[in-house]
This record gives sequence, C-alpha cells and structure tokens, in this order.
Amino acid sequence: MQNAFGEPQTILLLGGTSDIGRAIVGKLVSPTCRNVVLACRTPSAAEPAIAALRRDGMTVTSIAFDASAPLTHAEFVADVVAQVGDIDVVIVAFGVLGDQATFDHDPVAASEAVTINYVGAVSVGLAVAEQFRKQGHGQLVVLSSVAGERVRKSNFVYGSSKAGLDGFAQGLGDSLEGTGAKVLVVRPGFVHSAMTAGLAAAPLSTTPDAVAEATVKALRSGRRTVWVPGALRYMFIVLRHLPGAVFRRLPLG
Repeated sequence: MQNAFGEPQTILLLGGTSDIGRAIVGKLVSPTCRNVVLACRTPSAAEPAIAALRRDGMTVTSIAFDASAPLTHAEFVADVVAQVGDIDVVIVAFGVLGDQATFDHDPVAASEAVTINYVGAVSVGLAVAEQFRKQGHGQLVVLSSVAGERVRKSNFVYGSSKAGLDGFAQGLGDSLEGTGAKVLVVRPGFVHSAMTAGLAAAPLSTTPDAVAEATVKALRSGRRTVWVPGALRYMFIVLRHLPGAVFRRLPLG
C-alpha cells in the first residue's frame, strides 16, 4: 500500500520495454518502493531496464506477458499478486503503432494491432480492477493518445484503437468510484521514442521523461486525465469539433 506521501511500494509495468512506461516507473520509485515488476512478451528484453532501476532494498523482476492473449490475463494478474502481494500502481504501456498503408491491404495485421492496443488492455484492465477492488486501493495508469481524440486518415487503425482504449479507461475509472481505486488516463501527443523512431515529429511533440513527469504529478494530485503537453487539450477542443470537410484538409496526415 502507498505510504502517507503517496509513494507506491509495488509497481507493475505492463509493457516492460516501453520507453514511456520505464520513465514513469523511474520517477515513481522511491526509497519505500519494494517491488517493481516489468511485464513483456520476452522477459529477457527487460534486462537493461532492470539494471537501470535496481536499488538497494528493492526487487526488480521481469515476467512474461502477452497482451494479445486475453485468456491468460486474469491468471497473469493472480500470479503477480502471489509473487509480490498487493499492487499499488499498474501502468498499461504496451501497444503497437503499425503502418496504415500495410493495414489497408492486410486486415489480419490490422486486427492483430487492435487486439493488442484495445482488446488486450480491456482484458488486463478489468483483471487489475478486480484485484484493486479486493485490495481496496490501487492506481491504474492507462497510456492513451491524442490520436484517439480525432482519428486521422494517416493512422486511423491505431487512432481508433486508442479512441476505444480512452473510452474504456474513462468508464473503468467511473466504475471504480468509491472502491479506493482510481484510473488515470494519459493523453500524450507525438513522443520521441523507439516506437516513433524515423517518423516526422508532429507539432508540440514531447519526450518520455516529460510524459513521466506529468503522469507522476497527476497521480499525486488525484487527477483523472492528463494531456502532455497541456496545450494539446485546448488544441483538441477546436479540432474535435471541426467539420469533417475542414478537418480532412488540415496538414495533419
């Protein structure tokens, strides 16, 4: 359970190789933290992160997790609890960007991406929420994206999966009201990370560290949503309500 200063003792990162996820964990770790679990498809891929996060008195481990296998998620959460006890913070940071041109001609690839980005997050998110209800506490951080606020033609499969994820996370947070558990939805813009390497940066682009700093600040203040950078919130107030004919002509891709 978190201490009086809101510092978690146990953190679970779903997407153990995510640049943003690891940055958030790095800023959440304090001297009172006892366990960090990095979950990813190939646990050995998290070894560099384990070495970077390791502290005296704190155990950092990696565990196998397949976002595309929803049937395994309830058992996965139970296994983590059996290993480390109650979980204070869970970060949903897994996902794939994919390529819209590929998706246009490969519906199977598109469905696989949506399964990871949305279906997998719904499945494991509900399993985590059930554990939080049993505990009577817990914070779930869901990495959404501004791509889901107004889906663009250049990445509409990815954007639609983030739109679904964002709506799910908001509803899940509402359903947990009064249980002691909370959900924080994080909506970053373009983030310079391994996922976006080689892509042209969008306006108001940001970094994993900036997203992490804003996320931790939002967690500690009890917020339910956070935009990174904050100016994107006001930009999308306008973009969200533009007529389609106007939106499609904007140089947004």
